[in-house]
Order: sequence, then structure tokens, then C-alpha cells
Amino acid sequence: QLQLVESGGGLVQTGGSLRLSCTASGRNFARHVMGWFRRAPGQDREFVASISWSGDNTYYVDSVKGRFTISRNNANNTVYLQMNALKPEDTAKYYCTAGNMESIVVITPSLYDYWGRGTTVTVSS
Repeated sequence: QLQLVESGGGLVQTGGSLRLSCTASGRNFARHVMGWFRRAPGQDREFVASISWSGDNTYYVDSVKGRFTISRNNANNTVYLQMNALKPEDTAKYYCTAGNMESIVVITPSLYDYWGRGTTVTVSS
């Protein structure tokens, strides 16, 4: 099992940047696809980005391509989401997730195995 804890959320102005971190405890972090989802108020959970075991391959929702970067450090069991050029529509609670899978093209929340409690990002206009 993995336990996931997110950090790094906060309030930022439009155009600003934040870096979210997710630290995992448990076994076999390096054997899990890691991902980030977000849920805006009144909306369903939305896939944001995912990264392969090694970190060599990444996948993004179109709305964040070129602005967000997912990365991971398997030595310290951490996955990151660097968010640049933030927009008000990026306001949401961001969740870290881990999946015991090989494909990174997985956007359905129910297919992931472990979830953090989330960290809130608010982008002011």
C-alpha cells in the first residue's frame, strides 16, 4: 500500500506559479504510475497529468499542456506538479494518485489505487 500526502497549494495571482509535491510512504513507489487530478467547486474530478514509473513518459490534459510539468524522484518517493502561467480556471483542489499499472494514458479516477487528501489551489483574477 501507499499513503500519499500533498503539499504546496495556496493562493496565487493569474500568471503566477506554484509547485505541488506529493510524498508517498509505503512500498514500491517506483512501480506505480503517479498522477494528479483536480476538482473544481461543483465539478467532477478531472485528470491533469500522469507520469510513468521511470519518469521518462508523461501525459497531460490539453488545458494544461505547456504550462504544467509533472516529474518524480523515486529516490525520495515524491512526485511534483510544477504549475506556471496559472489561470483562474485552474482553481481547484488537487489530488495526488498512484496506480498499479503500466500505461500512463489513464484518465479515469476509479482505475487508480491510492489517493491523497488533496491540496487547494486558488488563482485570483
